[in-house]
Amino acid sequence: MNAPAGKSPSPAAPSRLFAVTGMSCAACAARVEKAVSSLPGVDSCAVSLLANSLRVEGDAPDATIVAAVESAGYGAAPESPALSSASPAAAPSPGRESAAEAKTLRARLAASLVLLALLLYATMGHMLLGWPLPAWFDSPFPNPVALGLLQLLLSGAVLVLNQRFFVSGFRAALRRAPNMDTLVALGAGAAWAWSAAALFLATRAQLLDGPSAAARWLSASYFESAAMIVTLVSVGKLLETRAKGKTADALAALLRLAPKTATLLRDGRETVVPVSQVRPGDLFLLRPGDSVPVDGVVEQGAGTVDESALTGESLPVDKSPGSPVSAATANLTGFLRCRAVRVGDDTTLAQIVRLMRDAAATKAPIARLADRAAAVFVPAVLLVALLALLAWLAAGAPPGTALARAIAVLVVSCPCALGLATPVAVMVGCGVGARRGILFKSAAALEAAGRVRTVVLDKTGTLTTGRPRVVSLHPADGASPDALLAFAAALERPSEHPLAKAVVRAAEERGTNRPGEPQADSFRALPGCGVEATLDGIPAFGGSLAAAESRGIPLPQSLLDAADAAASRGATPLVFARSGKPLGIVAVADTPKPDAADALQALRALGLKVVLLTGDNEKTARAVASSLGIDDIVAGVLPDGKHRAVSTLQATSRVAMVGDGVNDAPALAAADLGIAIGAGTDVAVDAASAVLVHSRLSDVPAALRLGRATLRNIRQNLFWAFFYNLLLIPLAAGAFVPLFGWTMHPDLAALAMSLSSLCVVGNALRLNWARLGPAPAPDLPPPPPETRTFAVTGMKCAHCEQRVREALQAVPGVASATADRTTGLAVAVLSFPVPDATLLAALSSAGFPASPR
Repeated sequence: MNAPAGKSPSPAAPSRLFAVTGMSCAACAARVEKAVSSLPGVDSCAVSLLANSLRVEGDAPDATIVAAVESAGYGAAPESPALSSASPAAAPSPGRESAAEAKTLRARLAASLVLLALLLYATMGHMLLGWPLPAWFDSPFPNPVALGLLQLLLSGAVLVLNQRFFVSGFRAALRRAPNMDTLVALGAGAAWAWSAAALFLATRAQLLDGPSAAARWLSASYFESAAMIVTLVSVGKLLETRAKGKTADALAALLRLAPKTATLLRDGRETVVPVSQVRPGDLFLLRPGDSVPVDGVVEQGAGTVDESALTGESLPVDKSPGSPVSAATANLTGFLRCRAVRVGDDTTLAQIVRLMRDAAATKAPIARLADRAAAVFVPAVLLVALLALLAWLAAGAPPGTALARAIAVLVVSCPCALGLATPVAVMVGCGVGARRGILFKSAAALEAAGRVRTVVLDKTGTLTTGRPRVVSLHPADGASPDALLAFAAALERPSEHPLAKAVVRAAEERGTNRPGEPQADSFRALPGCGVEATLDGIPAFGGSLAAAESRGIPLPQSLLDAADAAASRGATPLVFARSGKPLGIVAVADTPKPDAADALQALRALGLKVVLLTGDNEKTARAVASSLGIDDIVAGVLPDGKHRAVSTLQATSRVAMVGDGVNDAPALAAADLGIAIGAGTDVAVDAASAVLVHSRLSDVPAALRLGRATLRNIRQNLFWAFFYNLLLIPLAAGAFVPLFGWTMHPDLAALAMSLSSLCVVGNALRLNWARLGPAPAPDLPPPPPETRTFAVTGMKCAHCEQRVREALQAVPGVASATADRTTGLAVAVLSFPVPDATLLAALSSAGFPASPR
């Protein structure tokens, strides 16, 4: 689909993506955003914790942005914008990064678990359950100090294995930007440091008062807690990383579709080259089983292509000369020779990948609350931990107990849950939409889909097929139907409007266009009104009834009645005039899309208000709306009028505008959610914020259902993230001890923190099973036109044949007619059902009795 007509390039500064390393929680993301947003030349920026990416809009140099991120304590590098057929497989993606991170975490976690198991055996197993240890720990007398030294070594080894928490955490603290790693490092570090100090005190107690005194000091140590904190957090990180990787499955699957080589035909020889070397115009060959390397068109051969991976359609698509083929689809049968049309970043696959990646790097407006909370979350937790420590000491609790409460506060808090609540749901939602052929360009568009309450639909190309047909001819007195159609076709031939093409196509089908047809000079299109030109030096006009009346063209009552009748049936009456005098009316009708009625019923079932917006006259619009069950219409509007109509509706409701993205560009841009019907290589520059790849109207309710499900999921995630922290931080601090005696051990705090992020990610993954409604069956070829055959009495010459044809063609609903005096048969081709009695009456009134065959 081409860029919207009249839509100038956006003056906005370019948008760039940067890969960011070292982020561990929402506080990190807030720190990066703060550092970059303060730079001169940066209009806006957004950090995706899920994708580890930074999206920047503005003209600030890349080097300046990277330096700002590094000064905040993190790493950054510009991501290549290239998404060519060769590069997607190598392009960075959340799924690939998560897999690499998970591999490192698994190795570190395995070693940590072994050491932790030994530590727990030596502490809880031996001290609580009496499990045996080597004799020198207890013989010839108890040696608690030796047991303490073993705990010191084992726990220290676990902390060294997980040193990233301490390196990242303390580095962030020194930059006055504490993050989740800071909380973990302080909690585990404080537990280990206190335990080490208790061990030294235990050695003195053993010398002065014996092993029992030393054992009392060691009972107040937290070596196993320090080791368990970092191990459990690592378990949570691994599970979270694997779950985050699953959220990028849709994007990763698209990236894997891209083939790496292509078989080109050069100078009559086949050459296998990397896909990156394919250029527009190259000839490439497809044998059964080959993947299509680039977008192209079949020049020779026939076969079937499996497009399910890209379009979701399960049935293979037949291909023949002139058929398009898309990159990453698979040739099943037949040998095809194709010419490359779009390569590299211009292919449909590259456009889809870019849209999904960009959407993952944006933020939904609903995330602002979590962002504000994350910016102050870690400092607030540090303050609560300090207050808990001081309060318990002031209450007379032992130092070990007070320290345990502070450690539990540090460990149980989870800024990750806040940071992941929105992006994981957005990523999964975008992936689900992509598999259905629904592409959201940003997180804000996905959220807007969940808030829409009014849907505005364009008519031509959206509700209808966009291929109108001439359904009836109404010549003025003194003119014949063929003469009217020939004149109209000559006038409309230079026009690109669908109605003009219908007139020209009808003339070609009926054979009314003959050599020497007058050429239209001084042609001028009148947007929303019609066309003007000169034919053989004579002024000519063709257009709407209102435009004809505004030009003072006198229309007799017979033509006005014909126009009214055509409009009542849902057809568009076009007036044609020569030298300011009417030549007649051509009625053109467009048929609704096969899935239009079901789609509109689904929208009403969602409780949405549906409005038909069209440039057609009100009577035509009302007829179409009535046949589809639409109550509200806005008719007779030009493109700028559509923009005003959408703006008016926005005063009372959230509005989605659905159009073809060309004449509807202003309205698509003005709506809260612009949905373009149809996708192609220029999808990224459309005015719409969402694109329906398959051009199916039934995907509109599916998109809105997906938006509602995603918005509901985000709200659930945010509720859980806030509820978890608001409940468990006071519990860990001991606030419920006076009332209920409830408290939390640091080990349980670490486990709860690990599970909280996993709950958020797991809840987002439920979107994969969101009910969007059944996907419609693939479009089938249109049924053959309905015909009626009659045995006609009295046809004796060519003039009789012409009279029979004209009698039939004057009947509304007859697209064309033929008559043959030698066989005595007449055939009428119908554009919509017409009773036989009506056709027989028309023939009888022309003086030719007939009977159905």
